[in-house]
Amino acid sequence: MRRKRTLMAGMTLVGVVASLMFTASPAAAQTATTDLDLSLCAPRQNTFSLNIDNTYFPLIVGQQWLYQGTEQGQTIGLQITVLDETENFYSGRRTVTTRVVEELEWEDANANGLVDDGPESLIEISRNFYAQTQDGTVCYFGEEVDIYEGGVVVSHEGAWRADDHRNAPGIFMPADPQPGMTYQQEVAPGIAEDQATVIRRGRTVTVPAGTFADTITVRDFNPLDGSRGTKIYAPHVGLIVDGPLDLIDY
Repeated sequence: MRRKRTLMAGMTLVGVVASLMFTASPAAAQTATTDLDLSLCAPRQNTFSLNIDNTYFPLIVGQQWLYQGTEQGQTIGLQITVLDETENFYSGRRTVTTRVVEELEWEDANANGLVDDGPESLIEISRNFYAQTQDGTVCYFGEEVDIYEGGVVVSHEGAWRADDHRNAPGIFMPADPQPGMTYQQEVAPGIAEDQATVIRRGRTVTVPAGTFADTITVRDFNPLDGSRGTKIYAPHVGLIVDGPLDLIDY
């Protein structure tokens, strides 16, 4: 997903993935201020469900969120939709079925919050793949990416799959996120390596879509280009602030 960044201490990505391949037993989430172990999402050590009801990242089929904000002088719209579609991922003899979530980003020239007619306004369309473990952790299995210029797909940069060589599922949202928790969201060395840290919990935040209590604030970091960002999630709603974009309807 767009703008997922933060800081991870400890091992390189290759070392982390290697450790997942040879770990014999699942590791429990560590206490706050420490890194969460990627084995929380290891296919051979967990069971997975399409019933994604994580408090801060619920994904119910048919749910849609609409965001708007300004980037580099342009009004940007973002529409996220939980599709009634699935995607399978393979780890040895195991198959994990994931939920497909579409993100559609466009230049909202008239700032009306609606996807403009014609492909020329499109910036990016992605299909993201998630599943939830038995303890409530939401795991991220990758994304398909189409980047547009002038209505034409010009790149698939950032696309990755957890079942490709050297890759693994990332932790997208812990079961019970607490300040100080740091975790790897994308595990595709050299392609997608976004990381996240929960930096605050309990704040009340107001956006155009309403006022939300007991939110969590997550700081994102992309080690590949050094970019950083901030996201805010509300309980039973999900993402309400994505950098310069605010939730305007859901």
